[in-house]
Amino acid sequence: MNPMNLLQFKNAWDSFRANHPKFPKFLSAICQKSIQEGTVIEIRVTTPDGQETASNLRLKADDVTLFHQLRELM
Repeated sequence: MNPMNLLQFKNAWDSFRANHPKFPKFLSAICQKSIQEGTVIEIRVTTPDGQETASNLRLKADDVTLFHQLRELM
């Protein structure tokens, strides 16, 4: 991995956390309690004009491992 890309990501993440302080806490709570194989994650996006798009995924064991690794980065 390019160290400059990691630094840019960290800066962007820090800015995102400052703009949306409840979201990282939500992710942390979910990772501690709900992330296990078979968990379904659904994401719904609503644009300012009201258009909605949604998708979901059922976690596999490898996905759970990735979530735990990401949690360590937060």
